Amino acid sequence: METAASVQGPRLTSALLELGSEQVSGLTRERLIRYGRERAAEGAGPATLAIDISFIGTVLTHAAALHGLQVNTDAVRLARVALRRMDALGRGLERDRRPTEAELETLFARFRSNRGTALPLATIVKFAIATAMRLDEIMRIEWKDLDPRTRTILVADRKDPRKKDGNDQRVPLLDVTGYDALEILEQHRKQVSDKGRCFPYNGRSVGTAFRRACEEAGIIDLHFHDLRHEGTSRLFEAGLTIEQVPLVTGHKDWKMLKRYTQLRPENLYATLAKRR
Repeated sequence: METAASVQGPRLTSALLELGSEQVSGLTRERLIRYGRERAAEGAGPATLAIDISFIGTVLTHAAALHGLQVNTDAVRLARVALRRMDALGRGLERDRRPTEAELETLFARFRSNRGTALPLATIVKFAIATAMRLDEIMRIEWKDLDPRTRTILVADRKDPRKKDGNDQRVPLLDVTGYDALEILEQHRKQVSDKGRCFPYNGRSVGTAFRRACEEAGIIDLHFHDLRHEGTSRLFEAGLTIEQVPLVTGHKDWKMLKRYTQLRPENLYATLAKRR
């Protein structure tokens, strides 16, 4: 008999393993609500639980449509409504964490003093802020796609919620965030091969090294992806418009950029001066 564990899904926890022993016909509204409460007790946040419930709904729809199993797909919809009313399910809070200048200087000093790694972490962090690129995008760009004359580089298959592949974008390498993106690349080219990827490193290793450096420096709750937020915010602080910023960041929806326009008060005068 097919069970709820027949299809691979979210990371297995006690609640998921218990749910996986249920027959598909046993995934009633009451059972799914109980599962939601158990997942919340395990520490799953509203956004994580929303993903779980959505996945279960996909499994049931797949079972009904492709395998002809008699399942109650309404159970997922009703459980979702109930869990949302309990505040157990919903969207995650948007992060607005930005590193301070003091935190960045602390990290750069630590990077310089750490002789035990071959990763050019300071260069990668500065480039991340200068371009607002995601870590996987930084690790993917290639020297052959760099055009110093136009100060641009091609980012292949950029993340796009509307399509998975083919979203290539030629990104300008600006000098408006406090770091010159093209200069960073040109200096980095002298240290590595000018063939293949510009940053021929493992992205997971870079993320781990960044997280470890933050922990050792006592910097709380700073993720590598927050550097994308920092870079995007600096673009606005430099005076770029909401039409211009997506040419750098790749955002497809201007609504997603609204939270980046909440600029630091101490930078407001300089921002206004640049727009005069």
